[in-house]
Amino acid sequence: MRRLDGYIGRQVAVGTLLVLLVLTGLDALFAFIGEIDGLDEHYGLVQALVYTALTVPRRAYELFPTAVLLGSLLSLGTLAANSELIAMRAAGVSVARIVGSALRTGLILMVGIVIVGEGVAPAGEQRGQNLRAMVHSDEMHVTTRGLWAKDGQRFVNVGAVMPDLRLLNVRIYELDADRRLSALMRVEAARYEGGRWMLSGIHRSRLSDAGVTSEFVDEERWSRLLAPELFDVLAVEPRQMSAMTLRQYVNYLRENNLESAQYELAYWMRFTIPLSSLVMLLLAIPFVFGSLRTGSAGQRLFIGVLIGVGFHLLNRTFNHMGIVYGLPPLLSASLPMLIFLGVALAALRRVR
Repeated sequence: MRRLDGYIGRQVAVGTLLVLLVLTGLDALFAFIGEIDGLDEHYGLVQALVYTALTVPRRAYELFPTAVLLGSLLSLGTLAANSELIAMRAAGVSVARIVGSALRTGLILMVGIVIVGEGVAPAGEQRGQNLRAMVHSDEMHVTTRGLWAKDGQRFVNVGAVMPDLRLLNVRIYELDADRRLSALMRVEAARYEGGRWMLSGIHRSRLSDAGVTSEFVDEERWSRLLAPELFDVLAVEPRQMSAMTLRQYVNYLRENNLESAQYELAYWMRFTIPLSSLVMLLLAIPFVFGSLRTGSAGQRLFIGVLIGVGFHLLNRTFNHMGIVYGLPPLLSASLPMLIFLGVALAALRRVR
């Protein structure tokens, strides 16, 4: 039986990975074509190609549930079309055993894509930001410790650039004429409004021959900190952020009584996206035991695309409804998945 479990699992894994490779390749190709429209004397073809390559892990993460659905329909559908599933049933293998074998493989693949989505993808997005920042300014660099920028005798380190163009965990180092550190500031948050920078939560230390003096200022307005036009290449969308970064930002917004629903929704989506891949796998199994076992691969692919598009549209609808009508973000993120899970379980109960 272990050999049979391994055979079913390999079919699901190979089908899923092949479909994921094709979908990610197509998505990256279209993204690269879009990048070509923005080429200029600083941002050339090679940079556009490298930037697109760095975003591939994030694209694979987002396309994974669809790949599981299509890959399962094609691979298990092939087993059904070759009467292999019928032979397994005739040999006494239950539907539950076949489902379990497929789910174990799906769980392993899900763990792998979570590692990609939470570890590899954010690092790739950060390197992509670094690339874009470097071609727009030779005095700016993005590292694992945030953004570094130089403005005259001032060096600025930004811990995070949020989607609403808010800077968090900002450190400012000022040098004197002899290039010695004269002042150090730690700023909790900064935002560009009305042509000026609004800094809040400022811890300032001044260094001199007489010693160090410290002070705390609630708010200050500055005319210069970072060039606002750089935000186009620095800002990260919520879907490009890791769950940990989103959680930290949601906590910051809550502590400051700011609207956080959009980012809470993105946070919970980091969990529902990989879990929905298991739902897609469950949803594929009733089809291969039903009328699709005698259908062609094109028919199975068409059905899979319809289901995937339906799930995507339902997901987007509930996401927007949650933001507009103030639904709990966890409910908005998980309800489409739960609806499709209910449909999958109901369909599985009808399989004989």
